[in-house]
Amino acid sequence: MLIVLLVVVVLALVVLGVLAYGLLGALGRLTREMAALQRDVAPVAAQLQQSLAAAAATRQRTPDA
Repeated sequence: MLIVLLVVVVLALVVLGVLAYGLLGALGRLTREMAALQRDVAPVAAQLQQSLAAAAATRQRTPDA
């Protein structure tokens, strides 16, 4: 009976270890993907801000109709 309990505990620890390893790996991949996405989107966001600022400046210069 003691051997069965020991085997069950060891198997449970192995399964939990595999799950933790997989989750930590997925978290690392997600972190890298988010950093790459931010690098890719940064120029587009900067251009959008410039366009919005230019549109606001144009709107202020034009009289209301």
